[in-house]
Amino acid sequence: MTWSAVLLVTAVVWAVSVIRSVRLRALVYSLPVPMTLALVTTGYRVDGAQLLGVLGLNLFFGTVAVTHQRLRWPILLADGAGIGGYLALSAGLVAVDVPFEAALASTLVLWVAAMLLRRRRARPFPVAPASAEGRNGLPVLLKLVVIFVGAILTALLGAVLRGMVVTFPYSGVLVAVEARHQLSEFTGHFARNSLALVAFLTAYHYVQDVSTAGALGAGWAAFAVVAAALHLPRRTPAA
Repeated sequence: MTWSAVLLVTAVVWAVSVIRSVRLRALVYSLPVPMTLALVTTGYRVDGAQLLGVLGLNLFFGTVAVTHQRLRWPILLADGAGIGGYLALSAGLVAVDVPFEAALASTLVLWVAAMLLRRRRARPFPVAPASAEGRNGLPVLLKLVVIFVGAILTALLGAVLRGMVVTFPYSGVLVAVEARHQLSEFTGHFARNSLALVAFLTAYHYVQDVSTAGALGAGWAAFAVVAAALHLPRRTPAA
């Protein structure tokens, strides 16, 4: 990735770090900014493997949440486990040719199943005390430096993934650190928002042979429509 791409990834992580609402954090993180940068700077096409890469993003956050919150691993070690899971999935996907329509159908079925399971098992999430973030927080300038260095390192790692670089969790590695006190809730919200990323990649795939700019425009439009639908106010039943 270019220096401008690294700076934009840094900006995304910084924005997430200053947002208090976990739901809004997950929405901002789900914006396909890193995907757009990867597609523009690498020239890779979007095929079935990249679509399944969205499942890899959910695998990443799920692994980090389980290892950090349940197994009590340090957050950086949990991040490493999440990256390992994504890399393992990517190695398998790169080695085979995944038909796009089959990948899309599988992804949608898994998303619906995950949302039904999440609703069935829904329960209040533990919320860290408000002072916890203050005690564990870094000074503003130091935090920005850490985010910037982390963005460079994850960009270098993502460069070895070939086509799977499109969905590599560049800023996710650092966002997981910022959201470490509410990882379970964040992971649930991101899983829901990932349908909008599926819409982005799907629209891009079907327009990419026309033009890259047109594909990006169609992708962002599809993302916006699905994201808006996912966040429409829910009607509560009358008493």
